Amino acid sequence: MSASAILSFSTIFALVILSLGLLLTVARIVRGPTLPDRVLGLDMLVAVAIGFIAVIAIRSGFNLYIDIAIALSLVGFLATVAFARFILARGLSPESGSGPLDDRRAVPAPKHGKALAPARRQKKGGRR
Repeated sequence: MSASAILSFSTIFALVILSLGLLLTVARIVRGPTLPDRVLGLDMLVAVAIGFIAVIAIRSGFNLYIDIAIALSLVGFLATVAFARFILARGLSPESGSGPLDDRRAVPAPKHGKALAPARRQKKGGRR
């Protein structure tokens, strides 16, 4: 087997595996019950697209594709960070029932700059 045949077989195999990964990722995005699941799926979709671009760069021998893959990875990273900030600002998932702002509303604001001490419960009947 020559080197070009091995390279051709390897790139075809990589494209088949990446296609399978693409289908599974799209299924995860469509089926994902929560928003973080979908964001994770979109991040994986960017990673699979970078893999496709890298394999095409190897097959064609055109090195500019590598620069395109690097630019896509930077944009994908920034998009993931933006989605994560959006999820953090929005609060926790609806299944949990409370967001990060709900805890702050439950505690009354201190009056006159004094912090409220936690109330201690006294046991009835002494020690146990």
